[in-house]
Amino acid sequence: MTAIVAGKEASQGLSWGAAWRIARRDLNGRFKGLRLLLVCLFLGTGALAAIGTLTAAIEGELANRGQVLLGGDLEVEVWQRDLSDQERGVLSEYGRISGGTRLQAMASTGENAAPIELKAVDKAWPLYGTLALKDGRNAGAPAAGDAWLAQGAVDRLGIAVGDRFTIGGIPLRAAGIIEDEPDRLSEGFQLGPTVIVPSNFPSEAGLLAPGAMYQSKYRIAFDSSREPEAVQSVLEDQFPNAGFEYRTRDNASPGADRFVSRMGEFLTLVGLAALVIAGIGIGGGVSSYLEARRTSIATLKVLGASSRDIVRIYALQIGAAALLGSALGLVTGVLVTPLLASALDGLLPVDRTFVVEPVALLIAASYGMLVALVFAATPLLRARQFPAMALMRARIVPLARDGRALAWVLGGMAGIVALALITARQPMLSGGFLAGAAVVLGLLALLGMGIRKLAAVIPRPADPLWRNALANLHRPGAATGALVTALGFGLAAFVLLAAIQSSIDGNIERRVPAEAPDYFVLDIPRDKVADFRSLVAAEQPAAQLRTVPALRGAILAYGPKDAMIRVADLEEIPDGAWPLRGERGLTYSDELPAGNSLTQGDWWEPSHGGEPLVSVDEEFARAIDLKIGDYLTIGLLGVERSAKVASFRRIDWESMGFNYVLVFSPNAIRDAPHNLAATIDLPDGAPTGPLLRQLVRNFPSSSVIEIGQVLAEARVILGQVGVATFAAASVAVLAGLAVLIGAIAAARAVRTYDTVVFRVLGASRKQVLIMQLAEYGALAAILAVVALGLGTGLAWLVVVQLFEFDWLPDWGEILGVLGLGLLFVLGFALAGSLPLLRAKPAQALRAL
Repeated sequence: MTAIVAGKEASQGLSWGAAWRIARRDLNGRFKGLRLLLVCLFLGTGALAAIGTLTAAIEGELANRGQVLLGGDLEVEVWQRDLSDQERGVLSEYGRISGGTRLQAMASTGENAAPIELKAVDKAWPLYGTLALKDGRNAGAPAAGDAWLAQGAVDRLGIAVGDRFTIGGIPLRAAGIIEDEPDRLSEGFQLGPTVIVPSNFPSEAGLLAPGAMYQSKYRIAFDSSREPEAVQSVLEDQFPNAGFEYRTRDNASPGADRFVSRMGEFLTLVGLAALVIAGIGIGGGVSSYLEARRTSIATLKVLGASSRDIVRIYALQIGAAALLGSALGLVTGVLVTPLLASALDGLLPVDRTFVVEPVALLIAASYGMLVALVFAATPLLRARQFPAMALMRARIVPLARDGRALAWVLGGMAGIVALALITARQPMLSGGFLAGAAVVLGLLALLGMGIRKLAAVIPRPADPLWRNALANLHRPGAATGALVTALGFGLAAFVLLAAIQSSIDGNIERRVPAEAPDYFVLDIPRDKVADFRSLVAAEQPAAQLRTVPALRGAILAYGPKDAMIRVADLEEIPDGAWPLRGERGLTYSDELPAGNSLTQGDWWEPSHGGEPLVSVDEEFARAIDLKIGDYLTIGLLGVERSAKVASFRRIDWESMGFNYVLVFSPNAIRDAPHNLAATIDLPDGAPTGPLLRQLVRNFPSSSVIEIGQVLAEARVILGQVGVATFAAASVAVLAGLAVLIGAIAAARAVRTYDTVVFRVLGASRKQVLIMQLAEYGALAAILAVVALGLGTGLAWLVVVQLFEFDWLPDWGEILGVLGLGLLFVLGFALAGSLPLLRAKPAQALRAL
């Protein structure tokens, strides 16, 4: 204490050095009393550090490895034909080119057969990157008669390196197993494991006959510094009707970019939510800590310490704890990034080693310290202008608020908003979330005030225990407001996690229909449809078989006949108009397809011979404002064809059958080269192997896709998304748990005096306990309804608006998790009350 007197005599106030010496002596080495602040900042900062590091690492990989992921600087692809000599010549003017084909095919041995993704590449492949084999070799295109196989293909065929298998009736040797395929991510979702063959193999095997479904892909490695977008623009002008689709090194994997964008937005919301929830815990923790230091603060004031000295001493203590919590959070965020990367393995290109992103860590630390400032300023400044005797009576006469804390709070909030808007990838999203969080905090504060006022005016229960429990909600110094805020956000975190996870699980179940065909068969020659039907009937007489014509084309223009809108002239594709992007499946039919229903217009008569007609999916028509009587122009094998819109249809997209956005009258496109596709639905319990082997043997150029394998792949992908969202949302739940614990602990400290007085007046331990449980039970019941609405609302935004999934929550699971949260609150309230019940009144009164 001599230091205080000496310091004040010298400078009429403690220097920062003197204040730190006192703060350090008073600060427990284990940060007793500030652990809630440590935990909350650790969770919030750690979440943002992990989010920022992971997102930056993924985006860095996509940006830095764009050429490798794409396999070139620019890719040109077209369906159902190869590029002409002229087109290849134009591409070669810009640099080295590598071309090949992609298609579905069947690989088989004597006993086994498997659908595969056939990738035919030329000797120049890969233009960037290296194909790595599991035996340690680096390779390019395989030699004639050889193939590189993915591990999945080897497993399905039951072969080893050196064994032989066939594709399209042509034998191949398994020359190696693929370890790392450099351009794998840009190839998109696969319906089978990859098999890489020489570029001339598909044509030799008869897989590229007119009408066959395949893609020709050509990549360009520029011979000089060029902008891919500029080259693409020149090619579009030079070949406007070629049906080309383009992809640049800056957009090597649009699906991955969209996924990173959606996941980044979700993770940003989770990080901000964790920080907001953590901030509530920080405010409660600091209040509880300063309350426990009430006697020390009073003693310092009695000995001459000024209000500024008090603020400096305890600001240094709180700042030290905040720095430690933030530092631990930053370190943990870096350490958990490889675990998060492992959960996304195969979905995104991300380094699974430790990655340090200084900017992301600096942003996370800044958020943490600003949040600590906003929520700690009010309790820290509350006692600075009050005399020592007022502090001594604070248990009985609560301290008023210090209005000057508002300036610090507003300044910190402005810093948080500015930081969010400057650093966020989606400023409107982050700003909207912060505004929403402020509104929710305000509403919870109003709710707390309303509960206090309601508890003060409603009739008093006859039972004294319930009467005192009700009085605890509105008495002077009641912690009702803090408890309402903490319980509201804490319980909402439980609901948020349950709603997101159950909705993702529901999407997995719903998008895997109970009724789905066993096989899709592609590229059935039109002149062999009768043979195909006979084979299926002979092997499985009870099988249900459906065949449809299968073509591909791109929508080039739409609208009124005299004012059609060219897709190439659109600056931005309208929302919901995804069929305008590239080529899509096309078909024709005399009858309305199964699973479709007309919503507007009429279907054409069988053998219609008039003006070509088309029926359009109603959702797509609504997205582009298409009307009955308008026209559509498509590009089909480089030829433009137009048809009049005759009707709109509602499509059952979940039927897993043949669903086409555009269905034409036969006279519109039947003359174009094409094959047929089929679905085969086998009876329950029917063996699949014999039919599969017969199809491969008799139709070697056709591709059979097993739906079970495709659905398993979809389950894995959605499961990975579910794991990532569960891990991220769990941070908010942990922060909510910390806040709940801290709020109850702080309320318990404030209620020490009440408990002792009740004991002195003769109340039993059981009666005191019942009053505590009644108070928390009433609050928890009210806030369970609030948390249900708040948590499900946030979950809906994440699931529907960010991930674009269907809203399919399991309400039983949500209510069950919410019930567990309520039990946790009551259980901790009970556990927190037990130490007070064991306290001896005389000893407790002397401590007061």
